[in-house]
Amino acid sequence: MRLLILLFSFILLNSVMSSPSFRERQLNFTRVREAYNYKEKIVNKTLADHAISHDSLRIYLRAFKSEKIIELWAKNIADTVFIPVKEFTICDISGFEGPKRRYRDLQVPEGFYHISELNPYSKYYLSMGINYPNGSDSIRGVRGHLGNQIYIHGSCISSGCLAMTDDRIRELFVYCIEAYNSGQQVIDMTIFPARLTDKNYSGLISDYKKDKDKLSLWGDLKNSYDLFNRTKVQPKVKFLPDGTHELK
Repeated sequence: MRLLILLFSFILLNSVMSSPSFRERQLNFTRVREAYNYKEKIVNKTLADHAISHDSLRIYLRAFKSEKIIELWAKNIADTVFIPVKEFTICDISGFEGPKRRYRDLQVPEGFYHISELNPYSKYYLSMGINYPNGSDSIRGVRGHLGNQIYIHGSCISSGCLAMTDDRIRELFVYCIEAYNSGQQVIDMTIFPARLTDKNYSGLISDYKKDKDKLSLWGDLKNSYDLFNRTKVQPKVKFLPDGTHELK
């Protein structure tokens, strides 16, 4: 009996040790291999320059629609705070300030999201899914007509997505793979109408002072923007029954 237990333990251990990593599984895809061929050295150098280890990488994304920027923040799992690592220019973006509330409104969502999938077969080269609609969108959007399939992707064509060049999506894709490979379960992303400085926020509030939906969302986003800029700690977000958010 003891021999059987030892044999089973050996087989189990060998199976675990021989299982391919997340990175290895992703490298089975041609476009992912291309991304690593082009961008692995750049990603490695950038992380090393910021004293961040591949084995403990954690990342957080912030997107600003007006400025057409995606910020990449990163840290080691043992670190308390995130640090800015890189900015990626968004090549094309559709719509205007404000959240996505219905199918085919061509709006890029605003609010608190996470990366829901990595797609190496995208018709836009590589794409990263965003979990729209989130808990707030489902309450405040048009029931039954919310739409879906919102991505960060290549090819520089947007109809509600954050479109980047193929070159930029390669690099961001590699960062995400490395984070998942190091054990990160969820890559969070906050999408803002603009950098919510006091000046920009005041301008938005003035321009849309009669739009209660936008004002409510932007108030929550402003609180998140200020809190993160002050602490460099990613706020925890709870979706409330009325579609607003509680930040911790």
